[in-house]
Amino acid sequence: QVQLVESRGGLVQAGGSLRLSCAASGRTFSSYRMGWFRQAPGKEREFVATITWSGGRTYYADSVKGRFTISRDNAKNTVYLQMTSLKPEDTAVYYCAAQQAGRATYDYWGQGTQVTVSS
Repeated sequence: QVQLVESRGGLVQAGGSLRLSCAASGRTFSSYRMGWFRQAPGKEREFVATITWSGGRTYYADSVKGRFTISRDNAKNTVYLQMTSLKPEDTAVYYCAAQQAGRATYDYWGQGTQVTVSS
């Protein structure tokens, strides 16, 4: 069982930066692939970024590639999402999620945190 708690999001102007963190409980955090997703008003939840258990590989949605960076610190049981050059269309509730090894879906989700980018 893993519990995920995202840091507070916030309001930022277009072009600005924001870093989200997600703290995980449990002793097996380092064995999970971690991901970030987001859901904008009236839209379905979408994939943002993911990182393998070792941090050796990362993958991004095309919409955020080159602007967002996912990273993790297994010693702190924390995954991060550094967001730069933010755009109004990045406004959404952001969720972190954990995927057990060998599973096709993300098994655990945080409660979500609001990120609002003003133009």
